[in-house]
Amino acid sequence: MKIPINIPFVGKEEISVVTSILKNGALTSSANQGGKHVQDFEKSVSSFVNSKYTVAVNSGTAALQAALYALDIKHGDEVLIPSFTFVATANSVLSTGAKPVFVDILKDNFTMDPDQLQKKITKKTKAIVPVHLYGNVAYLDKISEIAKKFNIPIIEDSAQSLGSTFKNKHTGTFFEMGCYSMYPAKVMTAGEGGFIVTNSKKLRDKLLMIRNHGMVKGYDSRMLGLNLRLPEINAAIAKIQMKKLPKFLQARQKNAELLTELLSKSNLTLPIQRKHEKVNWYLYTITSPKRNTLLKKLNEKGIGAASYYPIPVHKTPFYKSKTKLPMTEWAASKVLSLPIHPKVTSKNIEFISKSIFEIL
Repeated sequence: MKIPINIPFVGKEEISVVTSILKNGALTSSANQGGKHVQDFEKSVSSFVNSKYTVAVNSGTAALQAALYALDIKHGDEVLIPSFTFVATANSVLSTGAKPVFVDILKDNFTMDPDQLQKKITKKTKAIVPVHLYGNVAYLDKISEIAKKFNIPIIEDSAQSLGSTFKNKHTGTFFEMGCYSMYPAKVMTAGEGGFIVTNSKKLRDKLLMIRNHGMVKGYDSRMLGLNLRLPEINAAIAKIQMKKLPKFLQARQKNAELLTELLSKSNLTLPIQRKHEKVNWYLYTITSPKRNTLLKKLNEKGIGAASYYPIPVHKTPFYKSKTKLPMTEWAASKVLSLPIHPKVTSKNIEFISKSIFEIL
């Protein structure tokens, strides 16, 4: 029995639409508004998350880069981010010439610590990027208060939190912009892809230029941009996946609830939703002092448990930061994510639970 940590859920509809586009030959569009499938997909996202605008791009990393460009982040600026995240968050900042400043996390849900955040603000701080890790919603109320006090814009890194809400409001829609990923392991996929949501027409218009070499009407570059366009094939896949998303999320929630019930008598620290929070259960993440042993033995049984992330960004060979982030380093040595994606059955969940008790 092999149970991967995450796997794309792609069916006949996606295969059919890809074949149709290949036969048609309109694989992408350099028009300012994008191709038909891109525009349709953007509308479906805005409808789902309740944002005024969506701008599709070719990866979650590109979404972060475009958002930072739209805020004119540049060399000499500082952007506050957690270190306990995928490296793309930091790389996106560095690619603008700005400096990523690492902030510690809170132990309860692995997201940015607002108190630490405030202490790290300087005159050079030009943006804050909280990450909704594993689908857990960052402490947006407190972060918002701090941002308003210092007049600093916020970009939500919602790469892992499509479908997560706080007080019935979707992540990514609380501040200036929210950035998402459609990598194959996410709750829905386009193969590769990403998108930015915003309620600002000004930012949306800038994002449309940024994703297309700064152009509006063709060969009239008005600002720095790149080729961050989402191809029509990927957009068409994403459009179909958006229709399936509610069922994907429902399956994840059902599996998470069953796993919580079965593991409730273990000595593991299980994920808990905060009041007013609804998590998309992108990753079901536990903590254990025996993480490494548990991970090794679960993998030996064919269970695709994984650690996200065993090396925090500030400790990677590239960044080599001397910043002390005790909670981040604690989490990196203790977290373990278990499979609960839609292809995981209740029998799989029971097998995972039984295996954990046997190992412990």
